[in-house]
Order: sequence, then C-alpha cells, then structure tokens
Amino acid sequence: MTTTIDLVSYEDALASYDPVMGLEVHVELGTKTKMFCGCSTELGAEPNSQTCPTCLGMPGALPVVNATGVESAIKIGLALHCEIAEWCRFARKNYFYPDMPKNFQTSQYDEPIAFNGYLDVQLEDGEVFRVEIERAHMEEDTGKSLHVGGATGRIHGASHSLLDYNRAGIPLIEIVTKPIEGAGERAPEVAKAYVAELRELIKALGVSEARMEQGQMRCDVNLSLRPHGREKFGTRSETKNVNSLRSVERAARFEIQRHAAVLNSGGTIIQETRHFHEDTGSTTSGRVKEEAEDYRYFPEPDLVPVAPSREWVEELRAGLPEQPLARRNRLREEWDVNAHDMQSMLNAWAFDTLGGCIAGRGARHPPPAWGVCGCG
Repeated sequence: MTTTIDLVSYEDALASYDPVMGLEVHVELGTKTKMFCGCSTELGAEPNSQTCPTCLGMPGALPVVNATGVESAIKIGLALHCEIAEWCRFARKNYFYPDMPKNFQTSQYDEPIAFNGYLDVQLEDGEVFRVEIERAHMEEDTGKSLHVGGATGRIHGASHSLLDYNRAGIPLIEIVTKPIEGAGERAPEVAKAYVAELRELIKALGVSEARMEQGQMRCDVNLSLRPHGREKFGTRSETKNVNSLRSVERAARFEIQRHAAVLNSGGTIIQETRHFHEDTGSTTSGRVKEEAEDYRYFPEPDLVPVAPSREWVEELRAGLPEQPLARRNRLREEWDVNAHDMQSMLNAWAFDTLGGCIAGRGARHPPPAWGVCGCG
C-alpha cells in the first residue's frame, strides 16, 4: 500500500538537512558479443533469438570472459583515475528474478577491477566539483521484462509478463561513487553534471554509445538526509534505472523533499528501491532494498581470475583520449569563447567528441554559436 505524504519545499528541506548522495551508473559496453559467451549483442533482433546455453544458464555450459570487455573496463578505470587491480575475480550475486535465467548474476564484489578514483565535473556557473569513485567493476546485464495488461507498464496490475533474454549477458560496467557530501542545495545539479560528464567520457573512450534513452547507460540515485551537525548518514533510498540527465536531477530533488517530509512528520525512511515517473517527476516505492549479505556472494567457480599485466595497463593508459572537461577548457581558450557560448554549442551538438565541427570532419575549427556551419 502506498502512503501519500505532502512534500516540504526544497528550501525548507535544505534548511534542516544535508543531502548525501551515491550514484551507481551502469554502462552497456559496445562489444560485438556478450560478456561470457559468443552470442551477438546487436540491438533490435527478434526476442530470444540471441541466446545460447551459456547465457541462459543451462547445466554444464561454461562461460569464457570477453577480452574486449576487460580492456574496456580498464580504459574506464584509467580515465576515472582509478587504481587497476593486479588480480581480481568474478563472483556470483544470488537472487531470484524472472529476467535472470541463471538465478544469479556474474559480477564482481570485493575484488573489482578498478577502484579509488575520481571525476571532476563542471557545474553551470563554472564551479568544478570533484566526485570520488569507489569502484568500477565488470558484470553482465539481465534480460528484459515486458509487463502486459496494466496501465503503467509495471508488474503491479499486469495480467502477464513476457521475457526477452537477448540482453542477458551483455557486458556491463558498474561505476559506483563514494558518498557525495558537501553539495548542499546543488546536490541535484551535481548529480546531473556527474552523469553528463561520465557519459561524455564513456563516448570519448569509444567503449559505448552511452545512449540513455536506449538503456545503454542507466543511473541509480541513492539519497539520504542527515540533520545539520550530525555525522551519521541517514537511511537511503535508491531510485532505480533513471535514464535521462534531466530525470537524474529531478529524482534527486524529489527524494530530498520526500525524505524531509517523512522525517519532519516523525516518520522513518525505509531502505528501499523506488521507481521514477517522468510524467510527474515523482518516485514510488518498489521493494525493500537488500544488504550485500542477502545476495550471498561467493567467488565464481567457473571463471579464472583476471590479472592484467602492468605493461598492458600502461599501454592502454598511453592511448587514452583527452578528458572531455580538459578538452572543453582548451577549446574555450583556443576559440576565445565564454562558458555560456561553449555550453550552448554543446547543447546544440555543434561539435563532435573530438572537438571539431560536425560537418567539417577534417580541419577542426570553432563552429558558429548557432550550430550551423558552411564547411560541409
């Protein structure tokens, strides 16, 4: 049963509480085959046409790690200024859900491939905010459920569900931040800027198209409030699978107001997953959120550990492209444009990730502020 509560104003929420965020971003890698088998990852195929005994979890089917997936994970870790593990391994994350044909997800738990990094993000007024990265680890995506017969497209109220396992096993990188503190009233803006900068970085690396509208990049927004002057974090909620930059900002803002309303009324925040609704900008309860021990992680017995050589890591580091933020700042100076005009050109997709006019793929030059160029 859903309980309705009147939100407090955003200003009143910030007057009493400090927001603390944690952002978990899942990125589908653009590999030709899945993470642990040779099935195609091509988008738009007939349902359940890109499956095999391995990605369906049939008895006796053994997985093999996708080398390009590991390479992409290392590139992402390096670009996020992470340490790259000399030795890591996969684990089984056990939980039952219909879109998990194996009843476990092959992931990484206490031994991720990349850890302890950061990403600097620039806010609209030019302020740079550093987001600390806890880890970036490899895992596989789940299948896709289609709930039929209900008004919302969700399982509640549906008459039946259809399952497509084409997506099951597609390589994922999950990037998890450390608790983001100190953003204050700008917390939703920081969340949006972080996901935007991360998307640009992923695209620049060439490891994924990171199309949020297609589910290639999805963000879970964890948020809690703590009263001013307290050190202990409050209970968090996790808004799942937010798939646009605007929605990330709106979800964080709504949850700040909702948490404050519950706490002000003497209620208790439930640690749970929540669904974001684009039409209303609100969230609703999903399910009680598990703790790590509830997943009964244990090392994956069918996969050998991953031990990237230091020579390989340094070779990949040497081939990294210029960071998007550094590139934008460099181009601003070279083109002598202000931050507002640069943002306008970005918003209009006036130049590509290499920093040149879209039409003129040869010589790079500053496009007009209107995003129209005569060189094509």
